[in-house]
Amino acid sequence: MRRDAWAGAQQRARPETSAGAQQPDGALLGPLLAGSAQPHQVRRAAQGLGLPERGRYAVVVLGTAATVPDGDGDGDGDGDGDGARWCWCGEVGVVLLGRGGLAGPVGSLGEAGAGPGGVSPVVGGLAELGLARRLAGAALLTCGPGTHEIVTLDERLPTALVASRPELSARLLAEVLGPLLVLEPAERALLVGTLEVWLECGGSVGRAAVRLRCHRNTVFNRLRRLERLTSRSLSHPRELVETVLALDALRLSAARG
Repeated sequence: MRRDAWAGAQQRARPETSAGAQQPDGALLGPLLAGSAQPHQVRRAAQGLGLPERGRYAVVVLGTAATVPDGDGDGDGDGDGDGARWCWCGEVGVVLLGRGGLAGPVGSLGEAGAGPGGVSPVVGGLAELGLARRLAGAALLTCGPGTHEIVTLDERLPTALVASRPELSARLLAEVLGPLLVLEPAERALLVGTLEVWLECGGSVGRAAVRLRCHRNTVFNRLRRLERLTSRSLSHPRELVETVLALDALRLSAARG
């Protein structure tokens, strides 16, 4: 179902306001998502949308026009059978979670190919949707261009920290990985690729060597060269954190072109 069709179903299903007329979801959600809603606006939105003021809510921010999970908009489910309810305001979706928590809505969006999209942590009511909107936007920044991934902020927290501050991200990249950036592209890709595989293997040189189909000493030598270039030790926790965050900055920089 397209997002506009979903919104239409929600519009038809929700109760009328006291004035006997229904307001579009966007008009009711806008102040909440901007974080500027006054208490009376929260109450009006709850009444107009047929949603409780207090409840387990999350916000989804999509990066492109996309589909949303099939559902009838009547509050009985969002297509995953757990009772979640959706409302949309442009590229931003608000979901009142059902029995399955975030897993159901996130899975439904992913199956629908609705990404890229970022999902906020769960908040406790409509008055907190402004915060949730900002956090979902931070999660979206970690998605690669052209992907259809739906990611939660909690699974991308370090990368979101880097992505949310582009000026600091650029400085981190230059300070930590700057010496790699002047290498020939093939050599840089070899060292960065080895580091990525080593990290994915939990810091195991042996497992990384199997993945890379090379001798473990080759992995050691590449990592030692990287340490010399960056002046950071991969065995020193603080310096490893700097290197990993700089690696995230490099990925984001490459994705942005």
